[in-house]
Parts: sequence; structure tokens; C-alpha cells
Amino acid sequence: MKKFDYNPSQWVPFRDKKIIENVRNIKREDIAKHHNPEYKIRVVPDPDIEFLWITDIFSRIVRSMETGEKLVMILPNPCPSYKYVARLINACKIDCRNVYAFAMDEYADENGNIAPEDWEFGFTHAMYKYFLYEIDEALRPPKEQIIGFTNENLKDYGKMITDMGGADICYSGPGWTGHLAFIEPDAPEFRAPLEEWKEMGPRICTLSPFTLAQNSLHGSFGKSGDLSVVPPKAATIGPAEVINAKHRFDFHSLSVHGTTTSWQRLITRLVLHGPVTPLVPESILQTLRTDVYVSETIAQNIEPDWNKGY
Repeated sequence: MKKFDYNPSQWVPFRDKKIIENVRNIKREDIAKHHNPEYKIRVVPDPDIEFLWITDIFSRIVRSMETGEKLVMILPNPCPSYKYVARLINACKIDCRNVYAFAMDEYADENGNIAPEDWEFGFTHAMYKYFLYEIDEALRPPKEQIIGFTNENLKDYGKMITDMGGADICYSGPGWTGHLAFIEPDAPEFRAPLEEWKEMGPRICTLSPFTLAQNSLHGSFGKSGDLSVVPPKAATIGPAEVINAKHRFDFHSLSVHGTTTSWQRLITRLVLHGPVTPLVPESILQTLRTDVYVSETIAQNIEPDWNKGY
């Protein structure tokens, strides 16, 4: 029988078949092995991922109060889990006057106009709604210390973080394309050789069709595959802000509403064990001090399941 062989679609950003096959075959028991001792991968039960993130951010805020030192964070997408951090802050009466937070990205329209903070689906809006305004007024940091992208600050966004001494912590997780924040592998705005790419800062970026598909499944957009509802562009930090952060916390745990179905299982393996390349933006973390947490669902072996359809 003649073997049916084919190349990945032209729309797939990373298309090296041999490397993809190698990472596809990484087993659960081997996924946490890595040659860089500062790139620490741990596989944990699915429910632990959220708890670990909440614990990390809360403990950093507590230390900032105790030491009187400022805490500068780069925070990810609209995560309702922020409200649990706020509840701990309120219960323990933690003074957040030294807390500074930067949104890592924000949606923009086809002309590059950034979504305003009152747009209900925006990342900055969620950061205020679920984090800042959930903290008791007497404990919360001034609003001007919780910063999102605007048309006015885009060109200075990277400098604003640098002027704070760089981020103490950058939280992240890979998108379907392997994007970090909205640093897309197939965006013309980030097309450059690796060393030049590593120095790129914030900018407006064209979102990948795969990102549109991924985010159309998010609850905030109706979880119904409505590609038209996801904005076509976004403002995002660049690789430089991630690299210059003092530490990074990366989590891999996204599945389809608690099932074993996940678009993240393959890209996680490519991020963790593939080549370091702008074609897989999160792969840059392999070279940096990073705590990586992978859920048991994402760590599962990749193999056919003929008892399932979609």
C-alpha cells in the first residue's frame, strides 16, 4: 500500500515535520525533563494550576507589603481568578500600595485603535473588574498603578516597564500558535531573525486566524466559534519585556470546559521541547529562568481516540 504523505498546511506557522513528530511522541513521563535547570517543568493535577497561580501572585503581594519594595507584574488575559487573589488580600488586610501591574496585551481594531478600558470584553477592563475593584478601597493600589495599553501610551509602554526596573514577574501561557501574550509567529509585525526578534518591544500585532478560532471559544465571546466577534489586531508586549523580567511563571492547562479535549497538548510539547524560534514565540522561555506548570490533562500522551469525534 502506498504511504499517504503530506506537508502541514501553509497556514501552520511551524512546519518542520520531523520536529513535530518528535515532540508529538513525548510521553507523559518525559515531558518534565529539560536540559536547562532554570527552566523548571512540573506536571500537576488540573485543579492545582489555578491554586498555584493564585498562591504565587498573593505571596508576592504579601512580600511587597512586608518589605516595602514595589512589585511590578505583567499580567495575562481576562482571568476571573483575579477575584480570588483580591479576596485573600481583603481577608488578610494586605496593603497593596506597592503593587504595580501591566496588562500584557489588549485587543485593537483593524486600524490599530486599542480597545478602551470600558469595553466589557477587554483585558484592561477585566483587570480592573476582577482585580483592582475587588480589593477593598483602603487596601487597593492607586488606579494609575494598574496599567493597560492605550493609543496614547503604546509607544512608551516598554519604557514604562523598564523605568520601573523591569517586571519582577511575567505570567503567561501558550496560545494555539505558541504565542506569548499576542506575539504571534505569523504576524508581519514580528517577522525578524531570532536575535533581532528578542529585542522587539510593544506594538500592534495582526492576530493569527488560529488565535481568532481559539478566542472565539472563550466564554466572554459566547464560546460558540463566532470568528467575527474577536477583534483582528491587538496591542502586545514584545519579547524584550518577557526576557527582561526577573522571573516568569508559565502555565499550560487549557482544555475544552474540563474535558480531555485540548488544542494545547501539541503546542505545549513544541513550546517546551522544540527549537527556540520566533515561529514558536513561547519557546524563548526555554532559555530563561521560568517556573512551568503543566496539567495532567495537557501532559497526557497524544494518541488517537476513536471513541470520540469532536
